[in-house]
Amino acid sequence: MRLVDLVELWRFRELIVLLASRDIRVRYKQTLLGASWAVLQPLATMVVFGVFFGKLAGLDAKVPGDHPYYIYTFCALLPWQLFVNAMSASSNSLIDNQNLVTKVYFPRIILPFAAVLVGLVDFAITLCVLLAMMAWQGIWPGLPILALPLFTLMAVMTALAVGIWLAALNTLYRDFRYTIPFITQMWLFVSPVAYPASIVPEKWRFLYGLNPMTGVIEGFRWSLLGTEEPPKLAIGVSLVATTAIILTGLIYFRRMERTFADRV
Repeated sequence: MRLVDLVELWRFRELIVLLASRDIRVRYKQTLLGASWAVLQPLATMVVFGVFFGKLAGLDAKVPGDHPYYIYTFCALLPWQLFVNAMSASSNSLIDNQNLVTKVYFPRIILPFAAVLVGLVDFAITLCVLLAMMAWQGIWPGLPILALPLFTLMAVMTALAVGIWLAALNTLYRDFRYTIPFITQMWLFVSPVAYPASIVPEKWRFLYGLNPMTGVIEGFRWSLLGTEEPPKLAIGVSLVATTAIILTGLIYFRRMERTFADRV
């Protein structure tokens, strides 16, 4: 069983772009603040983390390199918001496009792919804000910033890996879409967003790295802030975990694909 027919995906490339552009227009149509929502959410989260985790819990003293805690946190919120938005969109992609699924033939895997691309718009906007904040603080990225596209791709692939699983499960059990906010909330606290991964005891680092977002977040901080050494262990373990999730997700998706039109 071929997991992904790349030739067929290439033939439907215009449909992927069309679906992604449609979702982007719908996302910002008739909104009061428009694209500002992409910045307000991580900014508000950064402020909350700064007060409760940074000041009250004293985590600001554990930030490596003497970087401001809010910059350190925002660097983690950047890939985190990309992951959450892309995962949520891809998870609901089959249900949200049930009219297409039931009436027109096309590779169903296109829907999660197109949904993931939408999150890159918010990511680009937020990245510009972060770079402006860093410049204001006199923080200038070094050569490690060249690795930023790699970690961005890792965040997108992680979102797609989880999204493919949940998209297929959503067609079988509709209540799965209501568990997504709970999953992301729990996932946030087991990811090094509000704290550095270095506070995790050495003996648990490998197990902690099985969380795919650990390597992504630590990689973002390293590429933007140059914090300590490249997190090789976290990145390596996260890559293996992401690969396993996406391969098993594709197998399950392909197995369930013939039933999608009847179930949505």
